[in-house]
This record gives sequence, C-alpha cells and structure tokens, in this order.
Amino acid sequence: MSDRPNLVLRRSDLDVLMATFDVEVIGLIECLVSPGWRLSFESADAPAIHYNLSGTGRMVVSGFSAFPLVPHTLVITPPKKPFHIEVDDRTAAKTVNVVEAQWDSRFGEGIQRFVAGNVDPAVMLICGYFRATYGSSIDLFADLSTPIVERFEPDDELGSKLQAALAEISGRQVGMQAMTTAILKQVLVTLIRRSLNSTSVWLERFSILSDRQIAHAFADMVARPSADHSVTALAQKAGLSRSAFMARFVRAIGSSPMVALRQMRMKRAADMLAAKTFSVEQIARAVGYRSCSSFLRAFRQVHGYVPAESEGKGRSAHGQRGGSGAAEDEGRDT
Repeated sequence: MSDRPNLVLRRSDLDVLMATFDVEVIGLIECLVSPGWRLSFESADAPAIHYNLSGTGRMVVSGFSAFPLVPHTLVITPPKKPFHIEVDDRTAAKTVNVVEAQWDSRFGEGIQRFVAGNVDPAVMLICGYFRATYGSSIDLFADLSTPIVERFEPDDELGSKLQAALAEISGRQVGMQAMTTAILKQVLVTLIRRSLNSTSVWLERFSILSDRQIAHAFADMVARPSADHSVTALAQKAGLSRSAFMARFVRAIGSSPMVALRQMRMKRAADMLAAKTFSVEQIARAVGYRSCSSFLRAFRQVHGYVPAESEGKGRSAHGQRGGSGAAEDEGRDT
C-alpha cells in the first residue's frame, strides 16, 4: 500500500487531460430501498455511478465483499458486473424481499425511480450509467475491474449537483442533455481530483494516469492532434526507446499511438462536420492531413462512411491529393 499522494503526473499534463475529459450520460435513476428489501441490477456494458443521499445500507458487487453505504458515499461500479443495494430488516436483521430493476435505456424520457419496499426507504441514492473518455479515445472506466468507493462531505455538494441533474431530466427543457452531461463531468472531475491527492491506490487502476512518461506523450497528442506526430518523436518526448514506448503505450492506452491519434483526429473532424461551417478540405487540414484522400479513408475506417459534400461548407475535397505527412502514414508508423 502506497503512503504517498497519487499526484505523479505533471500538472500541465493533468490540465490537458481534464480539459478533454468527455462524459456521456446514459441515464440517471432514483433508487429507494426499505428495510428488509434488496434492489438488484443486472450487468450492463457501461459503468455505473451511485451517490447515497441519505440513510444507511450496503452494496454488493458481484465477486466482491459487501461494503456499507452511508450518506455522501460515492461508488463507481465496473461494467459487466451485476450489483444490488440492500437494507437489513431492523427487527429480523436480514434481507428477504428482492426487486429486479428494469432500467429503460431511453435517456431523457423522464426520471426513472426504482422502489424496493412498501414503507419509508432506509436508503436513498441517485444512480446512473455513463461513459467517460480522455482525448476522445480513452474510455477511462472501460477496464475498471473493482468498485471505487469514496466518502465525501456535504460541503462537496455532489448530492446537490446530481439532484440538479435529475431536475434537468424532469424539466426536459432545451439543452437538457448538455446540462446533465456538464453536471456529471463536474462530479467525476471532483472524484479524480480527490484521488490525485489521496494515498488510496485505486487511481493506479487507470494505467493512463499511473504511467507518467506515457501520459506526458499522450497529453501532447491530445493538446495538438493536428501536429506532425510520429512514434519516434513521441517516444523521445516520453524519454523512452521506441520499442519501450510502443509496449507501454499499448499497455496504458489499449491501442497503438497512431491508432489513438487517428481516433482523436476523427472525433474532431466529426465535430467540425456537424458544425457545417468548413469544407472537407479545410477539415482535413485542420486535423493534420495534407491529403484529402487519406483523410477520407481514415474517416471511413473510424466512422464507417465517407462524409458527403453537403456535410461541409464549400466545395468537396473528394479526390484531391496533396503531399504526404505523418497523418498519411498512420497505418505504417505503428
């Protein structure tokens, strides 16, 4: 067990990673459990977040020992792991009644409430499914294998933030999804800030945050996705040999450097296309491609289609060719 804070990354690198931290809210739920009852959830492809507003109970994630739920406890449960929330009967000291939660994945259709029990709830939580990525390519919690459990204080205001997110869903006003996403991002950034200055080792489960040299090179890719990056140049920035850099990058990120770079570039390209302000040629150059044909080929590999002329503004760049560069060599420099 480490007795040092987890703040091993450069502050500038952390700021870059935080700035590109994207959150997708898949759904938020109210969970109320009475004494003698259990609320059970099947496994899901996405991780889940849980914040205990009031009361006491416990949570059990498949394969792990039960842990207590007290007010202001925040839990992240791994994807593909069923879990349940339960409260012992105050008199019988056991849980006997089970409710299977049937979650509706249609986000924004209204607040879903799961109630287990027919008396006043002993524990009340806000729960939800989400995805969180760094640099448009790294799913931070996808490989999480064990639950994260952190206790906060009322002054941290996580409960009020999540209640505001529920109010947004209930109100169903314009911009509801953008607001709920922004709120959940605040909650997750607060959690990550806590871990960075904690002696807890759970942060080390996130390999991108535990390898300082790889994180430094990755942060440069995130900050300057259109730059003329190469594996050799990135290895030099990390202070590693090319072979060591490749092995550690794949271990930390889950893909080769150039594949990760292409994902970042294509996410930015898709956002620019959606704005309908730039021509395809302008977008290609903005994301680091001097050849439009190479850009279109990479876009199709990532998104499954070639952007039509109508998706951009101005004339199409289909078929135009330019000079070669690192962007065109993504598939070879891995």
